[in-house]
Amino acid sequence: MPKALWIAHVKVTDEARYGEYAKRATHAIAAHGGVFLARGGRYEQLEGNDRPRNVVARFPSLQAAHDCYYSDAYQEALSYAKGASERDLMILEEAE
Repeated sequence: MPKALWIAHVKVTDEARYGEYAKRATHAIAAHGGVFLARGGRYEQLEGNDRPRNVVARFPSLQAAHDCYYSDAYQEALSYAKGASERDLMILEEAE
């Protein structure tokens, strides 16, 4: 079964609230088998909208990534990101 990636591009507008989101989201993601491959490191924007925080997490499957997003724990974490950031988030199945 192919693994899946969460890919997020974020502009943080409230560091304190977003920090609380990140702390809580980390636990929710780990609970669904997710591991971070990249989290806010150096980057080079080549095309499109620049969002200075970029995150990639790998999950065991597309279903696990989906279930994490809709879990109570992640939705609670997400409430801290709303109003504290501008975000794009997608789930992408890895090629086999």
